[in-house]
Amino acid sequence: MQRVLSQAYFHSIGPFLARNCRGMASELQKPVETSIRSKLTETFQPVVLEVLNESHMHSVPKGSETHFKVVVVSDKFESIPLIKRHRLVNESLQEELNSGVHALSIVAKTCKQWEDSGQKIGKSPPCMGGAGL
Repeated sequence: MQRVLSQAYFHSIGPFLARNCRGMASELQKPVETSIRSKLTETFQPVVLEVLNESHMHSVPKGSETHFKVVVVSDKFESIPLIKRHRLVNESLQEELNSGVHALSIVAKTCKQWEDSGQKIGKSPPCMGGAGL
């Protein structure tokens, strides 16, 4: 038996499909960013999480996912020194760092530190293209 779906049915699910298809398309187009976001969320349950793809600031092909800045604000960083926070973030992203992520800038703060900072992060410096070494 063939089922005929009404126009009203498609009208009712249209917004749902559009939202979810866009999200799926974004994940397919940005697999490394999506993986970073997922792993940091799972590991740190952050109050604030920003994953910024800064690859466009470097000499890489358009659409690359090689240079990132992450901002992770989590209560899990309470009483943990900054260097250990960075190590924890690096450990959680080891797979990405071993398979194409060339640079990772980390801002790892407690909720109080985030509030005290005015909830602002500094701009990343321009790419030196290797000439500055």
